[in-house]
Amino acid sequence: MSELIEDLKLAMDRGDILVYYQPQYHAITKRLCGAEALARWRMEDGSIREPKEFIPELEDTFHICTLDWFIFEAVCKFIARRLREQLPMVPIAVNMSRQHIREMHVAGRMAEICDHYGIDHSYIEIELTESSYVESPDEMSLLVEAIHSKGFQVSIDDFGHGLSSLGFLGHIEADRLKLDQSLIQENCETERERVVLESILDCAHRLNVVTIAEGVETKEQLNFMRTAGCNLIQGFFFDPPLRELDFENRLETSLQQIFTEDILSIQSTAVAKQLLLDAVFTGYPLIIYANLTRNSFYMMNYENFTSQHCPSTGVFSELIEQGAATMHPEDRDLFKSTFRRESQIARYRAGAKSISVITRQCGDDGIYRRVNTTNYFVQNPHVDDVLVITLCQNLD
Repeated sequence: MSELIEDLKLAMDRGDILVYYQPQYHAITKRLCGAEALARWRMEDGSIREPKEFIPELEDTFHICTLDWFIFEAVCKFIARRLREQLPMVPIAVNMSRQHIREMHVAGRMAEICDHYGIDHSYIEIELTESSYVESPDEMSLLVEAIHSKGFQVSIDDFGHGLSSLGFLGHIEADRLKLDQSLIQENCETERERVVLESILDCAHRLNVVTIAEGVETKEQLNFMRTAGCNLIQGFFFDPPLRELDFENRLETSLQQIFTEDILSIQSTAVAKQLLLDAVFTGYPLIIYANLTRNSFYMMNYENFTSQHCPSTGVFSELIEQGAATMHPEDRDLFKSTFRRESQIARYRAGAKSISVITRQCGDDGIYRRVNTTNYFVQNPHVDDVLVITLCQNLD
């Protein structure tokens, strides 16, 4: 056993391995909503030994797991105490090394520790590095699946530090994505840097993955990450890693702050688009995109519609037949004649901008309700195909 390992175990026994908490703030409201737990080593003279001085050596051995479990349990104790005292609490992210894939029942042990202290698993987030997945994709995927099965969220740390790929997000079921500070080291001043970051953020949002920017140190970085749609901010602009007492004080004061900014002045384009879609879906719960020239279609959303048994993609003319079958018998011919592919193409070439009809459609509950179906002709600048967007609105 190396001298470092022996010293580490002695430090644990003496209580000299401390947990510092670096707060995470909501990008828009700037309200504290989480934190990352970080290990610090207090020396005999009271000085603090930084992680870079001991973590790399531990990472090369299985002994990093000993430190990880020590921090994990310390965080659980901290959360349990605050909840017991009925104090406000936020989720805490705990780092777990790639070495844990060599352990048995990792997720089960996490759950046992949380349950021992009586804390809900939602208060703990597990951070795994992107490099860990790259090195052992199959093992890490199984670990993530096991962690999820126990009710913990998973965050991928250091995204962008190495040879990152957006395709990576499609292979691992992460709940959160932490952008490495190297991605914003130039204060987002170049167009290339902005495009790369915006692409990553847009991809993550479409996958419903929460994004966290690490290492935010300047106002320029913060402003860009806010307008680009990043969800959470972590970095020295707000706070360095804080001792436990300082973090508790920060938590108390942050939760008392009132958001006073005009949301429209800082709202990102991505957020604005989502709000627009939310508004559209409120009135039109079924939206269909169709290419009449190619006789194809796909549905963007059909939640809260009268009938949920709708194919998501396929042949447009078949969709019209299927749709007509759900109509009241007296309305079927009207529906088919109005939305028959050839009829619509003829209407478009005659100058029509839209087609609308009200029919009675049978819902999943067997009740007929009036539905307003409107087709809007749209144009893609790159092709001459006749395209329509169908908006279906429940009237009853």
